[in-house]
Amino acid sequence: MHHLLICGSCQGPGAAEGLGQRLEALLGPGWTVSTVDCMGGCVRPVAIAFRAEGKASYLFGDVPPHGAEPDILAFARAFAAKADGWITDARGFGSLRQGSLARIPVGPGPDKVGN
Repeated sequence: MHHLLICGSCQGPGAAEGLGQRLEALLGPGWTVSTVDCMGGCVRPVAIAFRAEGKASYLFGDVPPHGAEPDILAFARAFAAKADGWITDARGFGSLRQGSLARIPVGPGPDKVGN
């Protein structure tokens, strides 16, 4: 299962919910779309993240609440198609290319981190 998270604090919950509803209808099976609490991208709203077990995770900012759906869908399709989620060329993702805040590699599980 792939997950798209949308910051509910950026530009108010209404922006996130509207964007989330539109994307949920467009993404289809194999995806969940959730509005979450602040993702720490406050200076670059709206923040969104892509996650899936065993894959790199991505955080984007500066995502407009209207009109970014084609770029988000293009990235979602590429992300889903990669076994490890590692996207090396962002040129095909329009506004997301300039809004990339982080690519987080797959790390050790919770039982491997620590002491």
